[in-house]
Amino acid sequence: MKEVKVMSIADEAVRKIKRGAFLTVKSEAGQNTMTVGWATFGFIWQKPIMMVAVRPTRHTFGIIEKAADFTVTVPSGDMTRETNFCGTKSGRDVNKFEACSLKIADGQKTVSPIIAVPGVHLECRIVFKAAMDPAFLDKDYDRALYPQKDYHTLYFGEILSCYETE
Repeated sequence: MKEVKVMSIADEAVRKIKRGAFLTVKSEAGQNTMTVGWATFGFIWQKPIMMVAVRPTRHTFGIIEKAADFTVTVPSGDMTRETNFCGTKSGRDVNKFEACSLKIADGQKTVSPIIAVPGVHLECRIVFKAAMDPAFLDKDYDRALYPQKDYHTLYFGEILSCYETE
């Protein structure tokens, strides 16, 4: 494991996240992983922050709503089959960890585990969340991205740890 500076990997991580990464959450409501394809990195509130978006219709939503933290695993190898599966199947119906043979490992600074694969792992403490208000959303985005009006909740996580595993 090698600690890495968040902003030094941000561009590459976002490029890979567009193809799919794992958002993993654990709370009293359970544990689940889902595919995340949208995320941002930035520096706000004097801290390095990662923002992820989760729709209320997702199984992960009920878990993250009760969570203090989340992790994002950006695989370095090809995990297209696994990210496709985790992005199209619900944790309500199937144990994604078993179905995809995904092993987990304890987070260094989070209750939520990481997916134990080679790649970059970000451990984040939730510092702010906000449900999207469609009144403030560009109308073209609304039509194109929210035909079912299932607007995301945005979770801002202070990046507590960022590291790479082989």
